[in-house]
Parts: sequence; C-alpha cells; structure tokens
Amino acid sequence: MTPLPIIRNRALGFVRRALPSPGTAVCGALLWALAMGASALVTLLLYDWETPGKIRFVSLLYAAGGALAFPVGLLLARLVSHGRHWEVAFAAAFICLLTATIAFTGGLFGLQYRSYYVQWHAPAMTITWAFQFVFTMATALYQFIVLGIRLYFPLGFIALFAASIWFARTQR
Repeated sequence: MTPLPIIRNRALGFVRRALPSPGTAVCGALLWALAMGASALVTLLLYDWETPGKIRFVSLLYAAGGALAFPVGLLLARLVSHGRHWEVAFAAAFICLLTATIAFTGGLFGLQYRSYYVQWHAPAMTITWAFQFVFTMATALYQFIVLGIRLYFPLGFIALFAASIWFARTQR
C-alpha cells in the first residue's frame, strides 16, 4: 500500500472519531440557536430597537446562524482538542464556537443584505454581477462585525463560556 492511501485513511478515521453524535449535534444546535436568538432578542428589546417585526427577524437570523454554527464549531473543537488537557479543550471550544457562530450568522446577514440590493445589480453570473456580489457581501460582513457583534453581549458570551466549560468537561 502506498503512503497516500494510508494517510488518507488515518485522516478520515481521525475526522470520524471527532464527529459528534447526531443527538449531540441536533440538541446542541437547538440549544445554541435558542441562546443566540435570545441574546439578540434581549439586547434589541433593551435598546428599544425598530419595530417588533424587525426585532423578530433579526432574532431568528441569529438563531439560524447559531443552529448552523454549533455542529461545525463542535467538530472543529473536537478536531483541535483531541487527546489534550481540559484547558486546551476549553480554549478550542471557545474559539471554534465563537468563530463558527460569527461566520455563519454574518454569512446569513450578508445573504439577506444582498437580497435587498439584488434589484439594482447586473444580471446573474456576469463579471459585473460577480464583483457586485463580492463587494456587497464584504460590505455586509463589515457592517455585521461593526454593528452585529454587540448583540451577543452579555447573554451570548455567557452561553459561550458555559458551552466551552461543558465541552471541556466532556472531553476528559
């Protein structure tokens, strides 16, 4: 057997061992979605922001981002912290869940932002459209980072800390 299939089999085995169980992925995604949606909802209500319909939409967007991010963040944390001490597992969960949650929620925000501007953009799959798509998404992600990250505080941060502790304890 050549070295390449051996390396590929080892890597696939490592990824398979790192995959969370379907129950953990689904239950965790639901809980994480609830926590992220609640974080956005509470913050927006405290700021007396816009209309109830817009508050509901943003809260659902954050919940959807959290639901999509949890299984990915958990997998990445398990890949990074496999066989290491609880401190590494805590840090891996903290960074991976944080990064995945911001990335997925920011991506959903960018797609929603893009859907508003699509009426003024060039026909799909043209060079002009591609440039417009890239720059509109980049602008949306910038706005999300500047304005949207604050909706994770304080509840989202508390949930992130609790999830990281849970992950570190289960990795022993």
